[in-house]
Formats: sequence, structure tokens, C-alpha cells
Amino acid sequence: MRLKAPDGITTRPTADRVKEALFSILQSANKIKGCRVLDLFSGSGALGIEAISRGAEFVFFIEKSPLAINALKQNLSHTRCIDKSEILAMDVNKALKFLYGKKELFDLILMDPPYNYDFYLNVIEIAGTRLLKSDGLLVAETSVKKTLPEKIGTSTHSARRIYGDTALEFYSMEQNYAP
Repeated sequence: MRLKAPDGITTRPTADRVKEALFSILQSANKIKGCRVLDLFSGSGALGIEAISRGAEFVFFIEKSPLAINALKQNLSHTRCIDKSEILAMDVNKALKFLYGKKELFDLILMDPPYNYDFYLNVIEIAGTRLLKSDGLLVAETSVKKTLPEKIGTSTHSARRIYGDTALEFYSMEQNYAP
């Protein structure tokens, strides 16, 4: 299905080729079906909606832009995914604190901030340490020009896949930190 993108140039939707590659990797690793997913910097919701369409149990969408939230709501309605999702219309840092306070844990955390976002490490550390299940996976979409470290908090870098100017960075929790 075609999804509505927010008006303006502040949101950069994940390219279809990158999205397909990501979900092919996740599906072959059995990281979607029945999972609880956290979609950070959701934009139009394309990643979280794709997760639901492939069998995710529930997705929390985190987005603060009113234009993006409007498009996201329309996309959730159009794809009939409203009952398997919740939108938190707030800044990512506030959302992470809120979800941690509710003791939420996720099998899969998807992170697709603007490429010039300065707080990748902070978000990955908080999300990976406080919200990722012990056998979970965090995937950050970045520019190939951005280099992320091997270890961020309790998360260890496990793979990097490059698609044009986009890199997908995969992190998992170090098992000696697992709850």
C-alpha cells in the first residue's frame, strides 16, 4: 500500500529498497513475528507499519512533528493497524523515559532520525539499556558518513549494511547485562 508522507522537507522516509532489505534481514532472523516494536522518529510510520504487516504483535510509534503525526494517523487507519499500535506524540527522550517508567520492553527497536541528528549515541544507550529485551535487536538508520562505535552502553554493534548513502547499524544487548 502507498503511505502518505508528511508535507514539507523535514521528514526523510526510508527508501523502499532499504526498507525491503531491512525486513528481509529481520524476517530471516525471526525478529518480527509476535514481537513488540518501538519505532523511534516514526515519521509516516512506514517501518512500524511494515513490522505489523509482517506479524509484529504491537508497535509504539514515537513522533513529535504534528505534520508527521497527521500522516501517521492516516496511514494507520488506511492500513488498519490502529488496534496494534499506539502513537506517543512527544520528543524521543521524553518517550523513552515514559516507556521506561511503564516498564515496557521491546524485541525490536527501530531508529530512523534525521541524518544530522546529534544524539544517536544517547538514544541508543538509553533505549538499548532500559527498553531492549535481552534477546532483542536495535537497528539505527544513518548516513554512511556517520560512524557509530562498537559498544554503546550495554549494546554491542553486530552488523552494518550499506544501501547507497544509507547505513543500517544493528545492535544487541551484551548478554552479561541481560536482565
